[in-house]
Amino acid sequence: MKILFSFCVRAFTALDWPLMVILLLLAGAGLIVMHSAVGGTDWRFADQVRNFAVAFVAMWVVAMTPPHIIVRMAIPFYAVGLLLLFAVMFFGDTSKGATRWLNIGFTRIQPSEMMKIAAPLMLVWYFQSREGSVKVLDFLVAGALLAVPFLLIVKQPDLGTALLVFGAGFCVMYFAGLSFKLLVPLLIAGVIGIGTIVAYQEDLCQPDTTWIGLHDYQKHRVCTLLDPSTDPLGKGFHIIQSTIAVGSGGIYGKGYMSGTQSQLDFIPERTTDFIFAVFAEEFGLYGGVTLLVLYVVLIARGLSIAVGAPTHASRLLAGALTMVLFIYVFVNIGMVTGILPVVGVPLPFLSYGGTALLTIGIACGILMSISKSSASREEAQRSFI
Repeated sequence: MKILFSFCVRAFTALDWPLMVILLLLAGAGLIVMHSAVGGTDWRFADQVRNFAVAFVAMWVVAMTPPHIIVRMAIPFYAVGLLLLFAVMFFGDTSKGATRWLNIGFTRIQPSEMMKIAAPLMLVWYFQSREGSVKVLDFLVAGALLAVPFLLIVKQPDLGTALLVFGAGFCVMYFAGLSFKLLVPLLIAGVIGIGTIVAYQEDLCQPDTTWIGLHDYQKHRVCTLLDPSTDPLGKGFHIIQSTIAVGSGGIYGKGYMSGTQSQLDFIPERTTDFIFAVFAEEFGLYGGVTLLVLYVVLIARGLSIAVGAPTHASRLLAGALTMVLFIYVFVNIGMVTGILPVVGVPLPFLSYGGTALLTIGIACGILMSISKSSASREEAQRSFI
C-alpha cells in the first residue's frame, strides 16, 4: 500500500502543473472542434479520444524519467528512427502520392514524426559531449546528422515534416552557439529568392517551368499561394475555402456545429491540416484569439522551463522542443490563413492524428521532466543553505 501511495505521489509531482493546465485546455478545445468537424461522435472522434489518452500516458511516463536518462537514449532513438525511415523507402504504404507510412500489423506509423524528437535529441547529446570545446567542425558534424533524416523525409516526399525536423535541429545548433553572422548569407539568399518568385511569378509558374530541387506539386503550392484564383478548383481550392471559412466566422462566430463551410464539406482536410478554419468559423475572432493566447502561454511556459533548466543539455533540449511547438502553430495557422504554402503540418492538440499527437505528448513530457529536475535542484540548494 505504501509503495502504491509513493508511486502515486511521484506520478502526481512529476507533472508541471502550469503546463498541464494549458495542455488540458488545448485538449478540451481539440475534442470540441473535432466533434464538430466530424459532425458528431463517430469512429474518428473515438480514435482521437484514444489518441489523447495514449499521448497523455506517454507524456506522464516521460515526465517521470530524469532528463539525463532521456539524453542517454539519443543514439538508439536516432538509429531506430533512421532504420524506420529506410524501411518506409522499401516497404512503406503509399497514400495520395506520398510514401510516408509503415504498416506494423496492428496499426500504421509515420516514422518521420519521431524524428522531430530524435533529431534534436541526438544533436543535444552530441553538443553535450563537446561542451566547452565546440568548434566549427562540430557544427558541420551536427549538420550532417541533421541532413540524413531531412533528406530521407524530403524523398517520401513530405516537405512539411522535413522542415519541422530541420527547424528542431537548427534550433539546437543555434542555442549551442552557432554564430548569427553565418546565417546572414542564408537570410539574404532567402529574401532574394522570395523577391524573385514574387516579381517573376507569371514566368516562373508556367507549367513548362521546372524548379530545381522541388517537386511539381510543391511548385504548384507556392504558385497558388501567390494567386489561388489561377486554379480555384484544384491546387487553390484549399486556400480559398479555408480563408472563406476563417473570414465568414466574423467576430463572434457562427456557433458550435453551425459553420456552413465545415458542415457542408467545403473545407478540405477539415479534421487534420485545416481544422483551425473550422474553429475560426464556429467561434469567430474571439475564439481564434483565445486559442492563440493559449498557444502563446504554452510556448512561454516552455521557454521559461528552458531558461531555468539545470544543465546545458536540458536547456538546449527544452529550447528546441519549445521552438518546434512554435513552428507547428505558426506554419499551420499561416497556411490556413493563406500567408504560407500548404505543407501538411498539423495544429498541436487540435488536428486528428495518432503519431503526431504522440510526438507532441512526448515533447511535453520531456519539458515536464526538465521542469521537475529544475525544481528538485532548487529544493536541494535551499536545503543545503
